[in-house]
Amino acid sequence: MALHLIKLCVGADSIDDLREWVAERSLRAIAAGLDPHSVHTTRMAPKRMEELLDGGSLYWVIKGQVQARQKLLDIETFTDGEGISRCRLMLGPEVIETVVQPKRPFQGWRYYTEDDVPRDLTSLGAGIAEMPADLRRELTDLGLL
Repeated sequence: MALHLIKLCVGADSIDDLREWVAERSLRAIAAGLDPHSVHTTRMAPKRMEELLDGGSLYWVIKGQVQARQKLLDIETFTDGEGISRCRLMLGPEVIETVVQPKRPFQGWRYYTEDDVPRDLTSLGAGIAEMPADLRRELTDLGLL
């Protein structure tokens, strides 16, 4: 069973903001001759890397709700120019919308088990992903999605 990470998406007001950021990072990677991906740098490195890289994703909390995920491609640790240990999370280029799930604020990242993650929006059937986000949120609040 895959293990996942969950993290606040600081600075993004919407999934569209996140998608723009990811697209920009992917274009930079392509320009450098690399596969398209985005990188997110954190202070602490996860200790359960092997489990995370066995099909795990990084789930993004935007405006207090889990709304999207990106597949974890690789995790690498490094020391920055100031001698501080850091960690790069290499993420897939696709931002996958999930069913909205409320999440309280927290610092850093947390592990997220397969039992806790929200389903991908596309798993709900044809037409759901095309619905306006406000309508999906209202249907979710009513327990219909």
